[in-house]
Amino acid sequence: MTQSVYLALGGNLGDREAALSAAILELRAFMDVRALSRVYETAPMYVTDQPAFLNMALAAETDLPPLELLDRLKALETKIGRVPSIVNGPRAIDIDILFHGETQMETDRLTLPHPRIAERAFVLAPLADIAPDLPVPPEGRTVRTLLEQVPGRDTVIVVDRPEIV
Repeated sequence: MTQSVYLALGGNLGDREAALSAAILELRAFMDVRALSRVYETAPMYVTDQPAFLNMALAAETDLPPLELLDRLKALETKIGRVPSIVNGPRAIDIDILFHGETQMETDRLTLPHPRIAERAFVLAPLADIAPDLPVPPEGRTVRTLLEQVPGRDTVIVVDRPEIV
């Protein structure tokens, strides 16, 4: 059954624009990409001694169930050049599932919706470009409302439109 999904993409090593473009191109091979956000340059969060990130979000349709989608995304990250590192450390590409339809789940590998959406301006700003009125559990506040309230909004800057596929 086809589900609407929202993904967050980002990276801060190497050619960041090329990594985002490569990810989108590869994603189009197994999902119907419906909308792309603008691209944002963002300060690192959690581990702050690393380069700035480029971040964006996309909306898509997929027939893949959540864990199968996760496996595909992890394989794609490796293909684009992600190598194991410290948690929240520098990386060529990171692709997170934010929402997978109405799925709510918590396993050792995947929690849906993504549990840290509300604290991440670098996720909320791009997501607000494509789904500002999307309610975020558990409280159901919209992406737009969460973005207005999240600390760090000033560290998320729109990049002049890079050549993202």
